[in-house]
Amino acid sequence: MKLSKKVVLLGHFGVGKTSLFKRFIDNEFSEEYKVTLGVQIKKKVVILPDGRELSMIIWDAEGHSNSVEDTRKSYLLGSHAFIYVFDLTREDTYIHLNKDLTYLKENYKVPTKVLGNKLDLVNEKEMIAALKSKDIPFDCLTSAKTNKNVQQFFSDLSIEITT
Repeated sequence: MKLSKKVVLLGHFGVGKTSLFKRFIDNEFSEEYKVTLGVQIKKKVVILPDGRELSMIIWDAEGHSNSVEDTRKSYLLGSHAFIYVFDLTREDTYIHLNKDLTYLKENYKVPTKVLGNKLDLVNEKEMIAALKSKDIPFDCLTSAKTNKNVQQFFSDLSIEITT
């Protein structure tokens, strides 16, 4: 039996959602920045450890500068997981993270993962210490540019949303 799960990438504009999307789906990265308008949707088939196939339908939603509440509700409905992405080099992209996570958890009963992206631009140990000191929750730190932790993160997420 083939499984299908919808996963939505959320977060401010310019945090690297589209770069993560393209890195995971097509194993590509581009230095060119193009603003996502609306939503891009692509599918990737993932083979789970038990041999089952999972069609991950990834929605790359346009970013907002204020709150995840500004995201169109139609993008969020029917989701099996959310990935909230913030930029490790821009504090303004995670200053309201806890408020956004609360909103998602109260309104949608699906796993919400938090990714700090652009790890290639910061010192990892110093960044982890800084995030912890500010009580900024995160599940993984990634670099779409170098592919660090990207494939492993999506692999782990695919297992979580199918068990």
